[in-house]
Amino acid sequence: MKTSLFYLPDTGNRWEREEGMAGMRPDLYQRMLANLSEQAKLADRLGYNSISFTEHHFHIEGFEMSNNPVLLNLYIAMQTERIRVGQLGIVLPAANPLRVAEDIAMLDHMTGGRANAGFARGYQRRWVDVMGQHAHGVHGALPSQHDAIDQANRDAFEENYRLVKRAWTEEMIEGYQGKLWQIPIPSTGWPPRATKEMGKGVEENGMLTAIGVVPKPVQKPHPPIFQPFATSERSMRWCADEGIVAIVPPVHQKLENSLLDVYAEQSGKPRGEGVAFLRDLIICDTDEEARQIWEDSSRWAAEKWFVDFGFRQGMKDPDTGEFPGIDEVLANGYALVGSEDTVCRQLEVMAGRLPLNWLFCWMFTGLVPHDVNMRSLERLATKVFPRLGLSMEG
Repeated sequence: MKTSLFYLPDTGNRWEREEGMAGMRPDLYQRMLANLSEQAKLADRLGYNSISFTEHHFHIEGFEMSNNPVLLNLYIAMQTERIRVGQLGIVLPAANPLRVAEDIAMLDHMTGGRANAGFARGYQRRWVDVMGQHAHGVHGALPSQHDAIDQANRDAFEENYRLVKRAWTEEMIEGYQGKLWQIPIPSTGWPPRATKEMGKGVEENGMLTAIGVVPKPVQKPHPPIFQPFATSERSMRWCADEGIVAIVPPVHQKLENSLLDVYAEQSGKPRGEGVAFLRDLIICDTDEEARQIWEDSSRWAAEKWFVDFGFRQGMKDPDTGEFPGIDEVLANGYALVGSEDTVCRQLEVMAGRLPLNWLFCWMFTGLVPHDVNMRSLERLATKVFPRLGLSMEG
């Protein structure tokens, strides 16, 4: 089973954040970088497949301090040898797609072909509205709201995604006219003789007709692409059509099964192929210790941050409208939290109801103590997986 890591990452523990403005503290950010480095190097040695970071901005509260995931990718890649690095994901509606294509292609070269690519739509309006205004005034779109704002966000995402792929796979882009972008801009003069002699895309009269985005990625036709975090039929069908690995967060098992069926039907692939699952990972000596750390980290962050964006809804039973209790969440493997024995049972429960081909472990750099994260990474790879007859690479 391929096993990867997902980091927000975040700065400060629960109590440091409750003091306020944790995102403004350089000491907490430095501590996060140091801990992240050590965890990534350990994961590299243990054989984890990849490590990925989100993209968010302006988070003065200390949550999701990852404004440039590609830069973090390079930082980690320079300290490791084999682990792949990626983004979950770059928020395309608020980005320039040609710059995104360039940045990830550069990352692919600088890492020797270890780059992954991940793209998201963006739901946090505080920053998406600000960062997207320069191009086309896109707004953040909450997953539970399907309105004109959501449609405009989706349209921007899909157009920018197509341009990223064209920039990677086509030598030159010419005559492009979309809703948001025109490439090249008409009546653009380009006088250098070198382009006529050694390049392409300019007429005899010196007018530009095409552009070529460089460098092209090392990996062909492009780095592997991932979609965080798919919870709707429409997203799963789109991922299946595009050959994108859809990462499904913890959602009710009825929805899990439905999403798996949709991807398999749309892609024509065996059920589970092309789908990964996201789970919290905390392994301690006892269930009680792991659960207390989980309550002060992931559970606390969910209540203070993620619930207000509507992310609890996926755990609701679609038939009864009820939410599972914490004991049910843990017993059914919606989080990998507990002793080695308990996490083994949780993985067995997951594997009993899901084609578990790829696991993404959600790690917290600030909310979970560094030594606990290090032990969790090592125990999963060297204790839990061998007992279950699993390897890190599948």
